[in-house]
Amino acid sequence: MIVALLNQKGGVGKTTLTLHLDGHWACQGKRVTLIDPDPQGSALDWSEQRARRCYARLFGVIGLARDTLHREAPELARHADHVVIGGPPRVAALLRSALLAADAILVPDQPSPFDGWASVEMLAMIAEARVFHPALVVRFVLNRCPARTIIVRDTAQSLADHDPPALHARIGQRVIFADAARNGQLVFELDATGAAAHEIATPAIETERLAP
Repeated sequence: MIVALLNQKGGVGKTTLTLHLDGHWACQGKRVTLIDPDPQGSALDWSEQRARRCYARLFGVIGLARDTLHREAPELARHADHVVIGGPPRVAALLRSALLAADAILVPDQPSPFDGWASVEMLAMIAEARVFHPALVVRFVLNRCPARTIIVRDTAQSLADHDPPALHARIGQRVIFADAARNGQLVFELDATGAAAHEIATPAIETERLAP
């Protein structure tokens, strides 16, 4: 399965979520490849930090900031169980290529009106892609959610009957995500039984169920 995490708004946690989905699947014995299409190379930096600290390699990370993702990702998928395309920058050609490459799109979103408004343009591009790729599956993912706030509940309820809908999983705003990233690690390596590890496992399981 090829999964792309796309949202034109920055700061919604695309890279963090991408790395953790890959890590969860890799630890389940899946062959996973991460494509980092962002010229900033945040996922590549994380991978290099991990190598410097001599941590075990969990999955491959490839830098591919080109609008040929729709041709190259399927080739990589022939040798992997999952290929995950991280969120590219606000470049229309890259986004369209990622949309055409993917079997499933996850749209990470924070429970905020500003994030909802920012998603409108992304949803328009998804609608355009579905003309050429009608089987494309799309889900929102509520990410970086503050604890026990009314806006999280209200956003989840508003997305329940939305097209596209949201995954049931909600991922909290937790310091452990930043602590793990700083050292080239993932949250379940720091605390395998903690809330963050559980929150990451849930969307990973839900996403696999979207496979065609």
